[in-house]
Amino acid sequence: MFDIASSEFFLVLLIALVVIGPKDLPKVLRVVGKWVGKGRAIVAQFRAGIDDMVRESELKELEEKWKKQNEDIMREYPQSVPPESGEDEAVKKEPQLPLSSNDGPQTKEQGVS
Repeated sequence: MFDIASSEFFLVLLIALVVIGPKDLPKVLRVVGKWVGKGRAIVAQFRAGIDDMVRESELKELEEKWKKQNEDIMREYPQSVPPESGEDEAVKKEPQLPLSSNDGPQTKEQGVS
């Protein structure tokens, strides 16, 4: 993240040891660790918020795209019968009695002139 080499880290640690002293160095490192932890938590929360916003915008784009495609399809293939006409009920009803063998087309032998 900060791209610090190990030699640079040990140099900073040595300077901190000389400036702060060996007695107070653990306390200072503990405080620095707490602040770094809080900073990481804030960054993680910020990233999560950005990810949520990106996800929402992608979903809105997809919804608009699907809505446009649906409108194009509806324009291309308009409904011939509105759904309120009761056609659905007619389709759901039981079929009428099946045709008997005598109901078929009649031939000349059966009396068709």
